[in-house]
Amino acid sequence: MLADAYRRFSEASASTSPLYERVALALSASEEALGAIATTGKRHPAAVLAALHDLALAGRAPALAAAYAARDADAAASAAIDTVLRTSDLTVRRSLRADETGRHAVLYPAVTEAARRVGADAVGLIDVGRTAGLNLNVDRVGITYDNGQALGDPTSPVQVSASVVGDRPVPAGAVPDVVARVAVDVTDPDAARWLLACLPPEHGERLAAEIALTAPPLLLAGDPVEVLPAAFARVPADALPVVTTTWALSALPLEGRLRFLHRLDEAATDRAVAWVSVEGVGVAPSVPTLGDRRASGHSTIGVAVFRHSTLRTEAVGRCWSRGRLLAWLA
Repeated sequence: MLADAYRRFSEASASTSPLYERVALALSASEEALGAIATTGKRHPAAVLAALHDLALAGRAPALAAAYAARDADAAASAAIDTVLRTSDLTVRRSLRADETGRHAVLYPAVTEAARRVGADAVGLIDVGRTAGLNLNVDRVGITYDNGQALGDPTSPVQVSASVVGDRPVPAGAVPDVVARVAVDVTDPDAARWLLACLPPEHGERLAAEIALTAPPLLLAGDPVEVLPAAFARVPADALPVVTTTWALSALPLEGRLRFLHRLDEAATDRAVAWVSVEGVGVAPSVPTLGDRRASGHSTIGVAVFRHSTLRTEAVGRCWSRGRLLAWLA
């Protein structure tokens, strides 16, 4: 029963989000609200609560927004029921997104390694995927690893952490000067807000700080394979273009991934181009699988350098839990 699902979600939220604990419990007890939810495409409590949070962040549910801001669980419960009943279309059209803080802990050393291999003093970051451009912040955050290493900006309002597996430390160098930031395939102008909406209201401070930290990058919407040449054109000639993909290429068919690789090769006719990939095993073309099986539960960190019609690709590490745990291999 739908009511049981919301009661169980309430119980599971008790230790992490008092607001969601109370809201889910109130929804489970409201036959009218459950009836309205039953007509939506996705009924799962996490999806519906994210949709309600999105309405609050967008200014379309002011009473709910005020209750969340005040951390008033009873007011939030009442406002959530009212919002469900008066909203004609609560359909959740977007997938739930985790706050993948670990991506920076993986990208920072990989981008540094790509620049080192080319001898680049400046880079232009080109992110392909639907991360609301947050991957372009990789040089603006502070990162600490449980082996005592620290990278990035220790004064940044955004601080993330990760654990290192094995005895090899991540590269200790710094990302060179970033002279261009281009986000490709950001077709949803509300992507950053949706990332925030997928978190309980009490948990969004770090992500909100990261979104605020993001100077508006250049956004190029459209087929990422076709848009890439325009993205490369925005990187100054004396800087190394570094394309980053984090769990993005699985959205493309194999033919699209091969065309993506071909675009990178085409761009390297007159200068070096680097590609840093964090994808599931076997997803990124040309990146070695290290003998790992597909769908093995972890991702491969790849660094590829295209230069003078030659390609050098290496799997430099593995990571788990969206980058919160990594093993450096290079």
